[in-house]
Amino acid sequence: MTAETLTTVVTFLEMLEPPKRAFLPPPPKLKLALLRAEAPTIAFSRFLYDTTGRPWWWYERKEWSDERLRALVQHERYDTYVLYLAGTPAGYFELDRIDPSVVELAYFGIMPEFIGQRLGPYLLDQAIQLAWAGPPAPRRVWVNTCDLDHPRALPLYQRAGFAPYDRKVKEFEDPRPKGLVDPGPIPNR
Repeated sequence: MTAETLTTVVTFLEMLEPPKRAFLPPPPKLKLALLRAEAPTIAFSRFLYDTTGRPWWWYERKEWSDERLRALVQHERYDTYVLYLAGTPAGYFELDRIDPSVVELAYFGIMPEFIGQRLGPYLLDQAIQLAWAGPPAPRRVWVNTCDLDHPRALPLYQRAGFAPYDRKVKEFEDPRPKGLVDPGPIPNR
């Protein structure tokens, strides 16, 4: 049986300078901590990716070998930050600084149990501050999202100061037959 080919629209966004607005304070009365995972284990990296991305069909890294994933997430210029709420991981982001002139917000998300608690805007602001902090300071920070992602992802990136610069239709093989995503309907369709 051949897997069906699906499509998604990917939006690419960028910032060419740090935002001039004030960054958001943490949501009040929450015990929050943002920590950098200095050399995240493969199991921890997969936990963050799988748990955060499950509702939005993040599947591509599930096909990666441990060696390939380790080479990326433990690279000296690749950063993983985890937001903890009362000691429990609530969200995370990854900053790819391998090209020091450009920083990619490679992954960003809130764990499903914590969506709706206003953690997303705060965590995104933290990611933006850290992306621009350098050293060296980048000339550009970019991110992409697609129409399978949380419906508020694109507006959140735009409110934070990212501007769309490209859109592309991406074809991909349905990951359900391989067991890479939960069976059921395609997100947001």
